Amino acid sequence: MTGASRWDADVLVLGGGPAGTWAALHAARGGARVVLADKGYCGTSGAAAASNNNVWYVRDPKLQEAEFGARFASGGGLSEPGWTAALLESAVEQLHFLGTLGYPFPKTETGDVNYATLRGPDYMRFMRLQIKRAGVQILDHSPMLGLLERDGCVTGAHGVSRDGTRWQVNAFATVLATGGCAFMSGALGTNVCTGDGHLAAGEVGARFSGMEFSNQYGLAASQSSVTKGLPFVWSTYTRGDGTVVPIVDDEPFVSVARVLVDEPVFAVFDRANADIQRWLRSGQANAFLPFDRAGIDPFTQRFPVGLRLEGTVRGTGGIRLRGRDCATDVPGLYAAGDAASRETVVGGRTGGGSPNSAWAIVTGSWAGTAASEFARRQGTRRAGTLAREEEIALSPVGPSRELIGQHVLSLRTNLFRSAAVLTPALKLLDDAWHETNVEVGTPHLAEARSARAMLYVARLAYRSALHRRESRALHQRGDYPERSDAMRHRLVVAGIDSFEFSTDPVAT
Repeated sequence: MTGASRWDADVLVLGGGPAGTWAALHAARGGARVVLADKGYCGTSGAAAASNNNVWYVRDPKLQEAEFGARFASGGGLSEPGWTAALLESAVEQLHFLGTLGYPFPKTETGDVNYATLRGPDYMRFMRLQIKRAGVQILDHSPMLGLLERDGCVTGAHGVSRDGTRWQVNAFATVLATGGCAFMSGALGTNVCTGDGHLAAGEVGARFSGMEFSNQYGLAASQSSVTKGLPFVWSTYTRGDGTVVPIVDDEPFVSVARVLVDEPVFAVFDRANADIQRWLRSGQANAFLPFDRAGIDPFTQRFPVGLRLEGTVRGTGGIRLRGRDCATDVPGLYAAGDAASRETVVGGRTGGGSPNSAWAIVTGSWAGTAASEFARRQGTRRAGTLAREEEIALSPVGPSRELIGQHVLSLRTNLFRSAAVLTPALKLLDDAWHETNVEVGTPHLAEARSARAMLYVARLAYRSALHRRESRALHQRGDYPERSDAMRHRLVVAGIDSFEFSTDPVAT
């Protein structure tokens, strides 16, 4: 780290998406000196910046109860009313606060403010402006390589900038808002979502929950990266010969996948009337760009569909939170957004949109506030231990991505699960994991680190999937097709080279 750039901060935020910017904003408003480091360019990178965002905006208590009931059922009975109520109430509060800051929310047909819709590019550009106004120092194109720690407490992080310069931030409190892991599947906006924060958290002793619910796939036109699910609500699916593919699963993509593993599947949005068509094109404009460029009218012409793994970006697993201050099991470390487990509010299934957007806003706000308060209580600053460059755990990029493509993106392994397919896949992932001490040049450190992070998240997911010997929500096992009442708990895992499992009860 000779010649590296160094900063001191009260709070370090890792990640520049919704959760990260909300955390930075609230930490700064709490009086903290804040540094935010983003793998990409804060305000444009990540899934939220790539498209419109619907938000869970529910004010009526009766409707809140109904929302909880629906999520409780679809998520396999793993969500909690207390968490859900707190999230919905805080989402309303933070969205109104966003309005007072000047965010131009759209209006409904009756002229009311539509707080439930955020235009991704505008929203994230606005959040970048707000945190800069609040005095947050932003490090763009500065992926994190690992956390710093001293005496069991996280004291910042280190990384590398795009120009190859190494950086280090010493901080009293650190917020991980690095997003989920989509395993480089090509889903829009997820190229930076490779589980880097998961790996860093695991290395310092954080625990994870719900990693078995990491196999969410998104429907898209076969050559498109846009996995916006709303237009597919009005879709009819057919085989090549025109035979209709019936939707019999809780998630439409599962029914499609059952056929897609053996033959092509086609779709057409023929169940959308003229009004819905206009509404979809207005609200989901980027979803129709691939069709327009190809000269396809998706409302009248069939097109081939594909599935892109969205992993924990739209799955629910992630870093375990100890409470609604978003503290992890490691002192000084907080987690927010897709990096944190959402099981407490959506159980084992979430999909996209509303809950995820609200979760990012609210947990970011909670984490930033709590981190600022934690920093205020600390005494003399102590720099954490920094690993030498050659000690940073890395993995070979090409072989790791090939392995991920074959055994994690695979529908036959990751979606249609059983011990017979998971066990040999996990053995290969473990073997690749132990190929450490990869020698790469400084410009390739971040890429090799992300390759290792994807291996780590995949190992967490598959081990958790093998431990949950039942079928519940997203996690479906052919060898254990029934739900087990004895397993109505959250599955918690910790470790790096070897793993330990425990359980968390579901509070009622």
